[in-house]
Amino acid sequence: MRKLILMTLMAAAALPAAASAQSERELRHDRRDIRQEQRELNQARRTGDRHDIREERRDVREARQEYREDLNDRNRRWGRNDWNGWRNQNRSLYARGNWRAPFRYYAFRPGVRIATGYYGPRYFIADPWRYRLPPAGYNQRWVRHYNDVLLVDVRRGIVIDVIRNFYW
Repeated sequence: MRKLILMTLMAAAALPAAASAQSERELRHDRRDIRQEQRELNQARRTGDRHDIREERRDVREARQEYREDLNDRNRRWGRNDWNGWRNQNRSLYARGNWRAPFRYYAFRPGVRIATGYYGPRYFIADPWRYRLPPAGYNQRWVRHYNDVLLVDVRRGIVIDVIRNFYW
């Protein structure tokens, strides 16, 4: 019985990582499709007629729409906005408290590289499940930055995701 329980726990832990990898692969593939369709549109503008250009524009629109749909599916699957309802019910959990950083506030965007001082161990969120945040991937950590929460790739220092005004 003990082996069965352990096997079930191991399978449950491995499943989200596999789903995340599949989702990331789909998004990468969709971005590649968008770039290819954009190249074909540019080629049609240089050499084609109006009909070719119209077709290529439609293809680019469809590729972008597919990318948006896959991105929304990923966000829904990982409960991207699940924390919002939980926060409204548990306001004391998200109270800002007496928290000050030795640096100024910056409104970081995804894709920006930040200094290690912003995502040091002092600022890690040790229990993201408590706040209903999506699980962080390999070499990623949820970090508090004033009222915002950042998902940072700690190996490279790149901001992956930002949730603004997370704390009250």
